[in-house]
Amino acid sequence: MQKWYSFFPRNTWLSIYAWVIFCLLPFFFIFRSSNLLNGAIGISLLLLFFLSYFFSFKAKSGIVYMWLSFEMVINIVMTLLFGYVYFSIFTAFFIGNIRRPVGFYIMYGLHIFFTISAIVVGFFIDIHLFLPQVHFIIITVIGVILLPFNLYYRGKRENLEGQLEDAKERISELVLLEERERIARDLHDTLGQKLSMIGLKSDLARRLVSRDPYEAEKELNDIRHTASIALKEVRELVAGIRATKLKDELIRVRQILKAAEMEYRVEGEGQLGDLPIILENVLSMCLKEAVTNVVKHSRATTCLILFERRLNEFRVVIQDNGSGLEPKAGGITGSGLRGIEERLEFVNGSLEIEVQEGTTLTIRVPLVITHQGGEESG
Repeated sequence: MQKWYSFFPRNTWLSIYAWVIFCLLPFFFIFRSSNLLNGAIGISLLLLFFLSYFFSFKAKSGIVYMWLSFEMVINIVMTLLFGYVYFSIFTAFFIGNIRRPVGFYIMYGLHIFFTISAIVVGFFIDIHLFLPQVHFIIITVIGVILLPFNLYYRGKRENLEGQLEDAKERISELVLLEERERIARDLHDTLGQKLSMIGLKSDLARRLVSRDPYEAEKELNDIRHTASIALKEVRELVAGIRATKLKDELIRVRQILKAAEMEYRVEGEGQLGDLPIILENVLSMCLKEAVTNVVKHSRATTCLILFERRLNEFRVVIQDNGSGLEPKAGGITGSGLRGIEERLEFVNGSLEIEVQEGTTLTIRVPLVITHQGGEESG
């Protein structure tokens, strides 16, 4: 339900008290004439104006322009008959609340034209009626010119501020979604490798229990150690403070390859220095996921890991002699490989897959990130 005071402008250069005065002032102009007919006409016009003003707030779409037109006509008649030009302030206020640019500018121009024309004609009809209040008339004309623009652009600003708040909320939702996806990828990469290692070592320990209890106990100790590392990494992941080093990751990669009883070779390990933390973390997680895929899905017996620093890029190659990936429509499939691609996109890297007597994954990242990291750290 619309309250009575909602028809009066709030937070404008006129207070509510001034608007009440503008509502009562027409009675003075009407009743200073001794003519009862003019008084009756004035009261009728006054009621018609506020009725039109009320319905203009209730109206929708094009009907609002009809009520505004009635208000302008009443403004003209009141100006010519009684010298009362101040209803034009009410109309100017409402025009400033029109949000459609075309409708605003048309009604704004018509209102200024009719208001000034009525004042000029009124001076010619009865100069003595207008001359004593010429100062107030000038202020009214200035208000009719400035007030609609003030309200119109304030409304646009408030609308833009509302859109900005909506955009901020949407961005917050997207950031939260991205953070959830990142945590899901990190949990998959972290726990996936560790759980795979625990499974492989458990199978190995079960086979060794009967023929080599000492080695079986050693594998069980490794399982316990791996579980402790996994728990620590999950805690660090939740706290958002984990930064994985490639050299540390290589130790765990060697452990999982050894537990899978797979021959492996690491080349170019000496080229791992001077990588920024973010790049090293991304490469570590990609290496972990790639080796986990080799152990779980390739049925390979050998694995080669190659690190190579070139002029403009750093390459990591993971090659196995397994059954290879089956080509599928739609490009890369599997959450592990998709996770690698998503991480590499973050650092403008790329992933290439070659299937020929096994599978070769080639991870490339631009070394410009390294240079930027060096400058920042310096």
